[in-house]
Amino acid sequence: MTEIRWHGRGGLGAFTAARLLGSAVSLHEGKYALAFPSFGPERRGAPVFAFTRIDGQPITDRSEVVSCDCAVVLDDTLFGDPVKNGLKPGATVVINTTKPRENFLIDGCKVVTVDATGLALEILGRPITNVPLLGALAAATGLTELKSIECAIDDQLAPKLREKNKKLLNETYKIVKEAL
Repeated sequence: MTEIRWHGRGGLGAFTAARLLGSAVSLHEGKYALAFPSFGPERRGAPVFAFTRIDGQPITDRSEVVSCDCAVVLDDTLFGDPVKNGLKPGATVVINTTKPRENFLIDGCKVVTVDATGLALEILGRPITNVPLLGALAAATGLTELKSIECAIDDQLAPKLREKNKKLLNETYKIVKEAL
């Protein structure tokens, strides 16, 4: 089973990203997935978590992901012990930042950084970092195909948001692939 932990702030779309990934692999690749958020009465800007589990067989564990294969950080100010704790050896960590990658190195982990906010502002006109980081995660791990994510975007996002989000997904994927 592959377990992904999303670290975000309310309003950045962490749960939407978790759900899009789950939809991509389950509806378009024949795998099993479970995506769910973890938050209380927080409001926009407060730290939140979301989780995605992916497997080749049905998933029965509905608890929070504690030990993960991948961590995605939608806002670099959240980087710290909550991100570092529970990473499996060889985990991939994807971080939205303009800072040098060296600021985020974690022993035994693959760290990928990308300016998802800048790309989102350029393409969407809003600093919503979920879809670009989903593209970065796909590029860094190969967990799912771009076409599957595009189909999930078509299935789940409002029609007026689809094309710009698919452009953002593909642009981020390309940037990360070229950097690896």
